[in-house]
Amino acid sequence: MNKSLFLLAACALAVAADQPPYVPDFTPQPAVKALTPEQELATIQLPKGYRLELVLSERDGVREPVNVTFDGNGRMYVAELRTYMQEIDGKNEHDPISVVSRHESTKRDGRFDKHMIYRDKLILPRMVLPLDDRVLINETDTQDIFVYRDTKGTGVADSKQLWFQGGPKGGNLEHQQSGLIWALDNNLYQTYNAYRLRWNGAQPPLKQAIPNGGGQWGLAQDDMGKIWWSNAGGEKGLWHFQTPILYGAYDIKGQFPTDFMQVWPLIGLADHQGGAGRTLPDKKLNHFTASCGQEVVRTDRYPADFRGDVLISEPVGRLVRRAKVAVDDGITRISNPHGQSEFIRSSDPNFRIVNMTVGPDGCLYLVDMYRGIIQEGNWVREGSYLRKVVQQYSLDKVAGYGRIWRLVHDDFKPGPQPRMLEETPAQLVAHLSSPIGWWRDTAQKLLVVKGDRSVVPALTELALKGKDALGRIHALWTLEGLGALDAKVVAAFLTDADARLRAQGLRAGESLVRAGDITLIAEFRKLAADKDATVVLQLLMTAKLLGSNEVKAWPDSPKFIQQTLMTSTSKG
Repeated sequence: MNKSLFLLAACALAVAADQPPYVPDFTPQPAVKALTPEQELATIQLPKGYRLELVLSERDGVREPVNVTFDGNGRMYVAELRTYMQEIDGKNEHDPISVVSRHESTKRDGRFDKHMIYRDKLILPRMVLPLDDRVLINETDTQDIFVYRDTKGTGVADSKQLWFQGGPKGGNLEHQQSGLIWALDNNLYQTYNAYRLRWNGAQPPLKQAIPNGGGQWGLAQDDMGKIWWSNAGGEKGLWHFQTPILYGAYDIKGQFPTDFMQVWPLIGLADHQGGAGRTLPDKKLNHFTASCGQEVVRTDRYPADFRGDVLISEPVGRLVRRAKVAVDDGITRISNPHGQSEFIRSSDPNFRIVNMTVGPDGCLYLVDMYRGIIQEGNWVREGSYLRKVVQQYSLDKVAGYGRIWRLVHDDFKPGPQPRMLEETPAQLVAHLSSPIGWWRDTAQKLLVVKGDRSVVPALTELALKGKDALGRIHALWTLEGLGALDAKVVAAFLTDADARLRAQGLRAGESLVRAGDITLIAEFRKLAADKDATVVLQLLMTAKLLGSNEVKAWPDSPKFIQQTLMTSTSKG
């Protein structure tokens, strides 16, 4: 943090400390009313050059959206929790009348003009992941994941098969799994569950135990395939972002400034689960309490200084925080570049961003649940603090809406719409070098799902000789996903001039060692003297993993780790 920002933060904290504590007052207030999308847009504050465009709303049939994903042809799938808190007691919340809707831009201009219900009669659908022409959907109260397919070309799923049997899931619906993203390492991750899934397009998915990431609602990955987690219930915000979760759920002191957890809303109704302790005298929220729906900016459709930043929503505060990401000697640190403000915030009490994703056009899509009550009924019971505030402002009367917004910048145009589901594997390889993360991720996913090894020579050529580092990394991991990675490619990565490639070579090479090629360990050892702390950190994690009781491929890894730590001058 620079000196001026530090002083601002210190002053803000001092002022907050001098303010009298908030004393709850439940005197009835004018009822909060729903605004039209156009009226709501006028209440939203953004930095200069940025603006929001309405993509979908209740006018298009969208109600209570919580998640947005896109298939290989750019069609949008929206998970809609149509029974969520339709009145103050949350009655009939588990009735099977929620849906996953599908929306298409028939003119391929980014305007979604064709709307249909892809699958109905669902119980609060939480996770949606398009594959090829198949779509994975998970509902509330179960960890089973079903694969759906439209076999007749009507846009409606008429085929349903069990894809993964996870069994029933108990507990409040706010504390169940979410995410289900296909990551760079070809594994599918979700929150709450201490396992990941791997699927090659044919056999049943494989389940592998991993540390629990501690996430709640939403998942994101960065360009290096590191998963970013967020915690709402424990008021942790972004956390466990130091390393890929496979190696452990790590946090370190100083990974963000002490004032990072303070939020800067435009409006306050004191409708916070934390009650008076989380409320300023003007009724505004004073701390993250509902952080969720994070996304990493992996696109060239915005100014260069935005790329790699992480956005995280705070729906109770009616705001979206931008976290500036910097890696310092192996340590990842985040900060708020907007000082005593936020990247996006609104004065409309119903502005409730709960999820975000970068779409095929390279623009960020924000899921606005647009409602009065955001907390589930368990926290709005008779006699509770929150129920009194809800009734004070008639927040329970605003339900059944939903908006999807697209973030655009004045200096950039949205990118083209894809046709990946109609392309050959050879054509998909070219997309691995796209400047937009969605294109790279989707092309890799489709290549692995198709399982067509005819592209192995092209992938090897791209991995070894490609001009774009990110394209080379995706080619490496696509080879790994196809079971076609060889030691020569890994060795080339380990000696590359780009530290990012050396680190990815270590990660991907673990699969070859697990498969029995222990000759690579000698090449791994050479990186102990690497000048880049991130590479050495990855080496230590790789050594620990391969020397674990589960793998037992690096017998002297504890000694090697200790020696490397003793000779390293890195803070990381």
